[in-house]
Amino acid sequence: MGPTGYPFERLIGALLKEKGYDTKVSVTLAGNCVTHEIDVLAEKDGNVYAIECKFHSDARATSNVKIPLYINSRFLDIQEQWNANSKNSSHLKQGWLVTNTRFTADAVNYGTCVGLTMLSWDYPKDNGLKANIDSLALYPVTTLTTLNKREKHLLIESDVILVKELFNGKDKLANIGLSDRKIDRVLNEVQQLCRQDCH
Repeated sequence: MGPTGYPFERLIGALLKEKGYDTKVSVTLAGNCVTHEIDVLAEKDGNVYAIECKFHSDARATSNVKIPLYINSRFLDIQEQWNANSKNSSHLKQGWLVTNTRFTADAVNYGTCVGLTMLSWDYPKDNGLKANIDSLALYPVTTLTTLNKREKHLLIESDVILVKELFNGKDKLANIGLSDRKIDRVLNEVQQLCRQDCH
């Protein structure tokens, strides 16, 4: 997903949008004590969720118990301020922690105990990030085998994160300097990956 976490935040935002949430990426919110940058703010049915995305470029990396401890304290600071503000018609209900790798057992135990929603590559079982990405066909452009690393990076730089964004994306591919022949190969792979799910 590139060296920064922003494309990962976009991916999580897109995943939640597909599940019926209104989402905003990179939101600054006042807490009771300090101001916080929230990776994804998601709203559904009058409830708001503050989501922290932990992206690791090393697939073997894990998020230990310090991460949910930190996220929960940030969430509580924001929640107190949000829910006390009469201008907010929604209720800030819960903090979430999402990672593209895995959590340690202590991290999961702590998150469960304090009521943080935890989502990793394979947690919760059968409802982790991989299962959600597969079921919603929300593949990142980095999964395309017809593009090289540089081309993937150029797409991400131009804010194209998901394969489905290329379904009718001949212009987006031309903008990064691909030949017509290569564009046809990429679009063919996009159609193979997405099947009916990309429209």
